[in-house]
Parts: sequence; C-alpha cells; structure tokens
Amino acid sequence: MMDTEPKVAKAHSKYVRISPRKVKIVCDLIRGKDTTTARAILRQTPKAASEVLIKLLASAVANAENNHDMDPDNLYVMETFACPGPILKRMRPVGRGRGHRINKRTSHITVAVAEKG
Repeated sequence: MMDTEPKVAKAHSKYVRISPRKVKIVCDLIRGKDTTTARAILRQTPKAASEVLIKLLASAVANAENNHDMDPDNLYVMETFACPGPILKRMRPVGRGRGHRINKRTSHITVAVAEKG
C-alpha cells in the first residue's frame, strides 16, 4: 500500500505590519474550509488581517492552479498560520524626561491549499 502525499500549494507573506496575535484570530476562522467559503468569511470579517489573508488566499489558489495543475474549484485551506517577524522598537516620551518602549510587531503569514479527496 502506497501513501501518496496530497499536492500542496503555498503562499507566504513576510514582514506584514500587523501583530501575529491578531492574524491568528482570523487564520482560525478559515482553517479547514474550502476556498470559496474561506473567501466569503474573510470578506465579511471586520479585521485588518482579513484584507491581507484575502490576497494571500488568492495567491495560494493561483499557485495551485498554475504551478501544480490543481482544480481551483476543488481546493480547501489545509494550513494557515502566522509567525512573529522582527519587532520594530520605538520610543514614546513620558513624564520626567524618560521614554517608554513601544513594540511595533510584524508577522510572517503562510496559507497552504490542497485538493479534497
């Protein structure tokens, strides 16, 4: 008996200026859904990360269709996750001549799609 791994098409977006904690909330909404349902969910989600994930999902579907000869109507979101990228460290002036650090976080986001069945 042969185990055949499913063909997977991925899309990455790196150094996105949004916190990975905020992106993971939206990633959890679409994981395991088919691509048309995932696209509809992302369009109706009022989060900043949904805009980035719409583009990334479209890119993953295009990669599947063009690079791996998969049927775009038969795809689902197999895997999606956000990893922390580099943190931009900034200072904010506070009282008595001091400064407090502000961390501006970035994310590396990955979306992987595969064929059903």
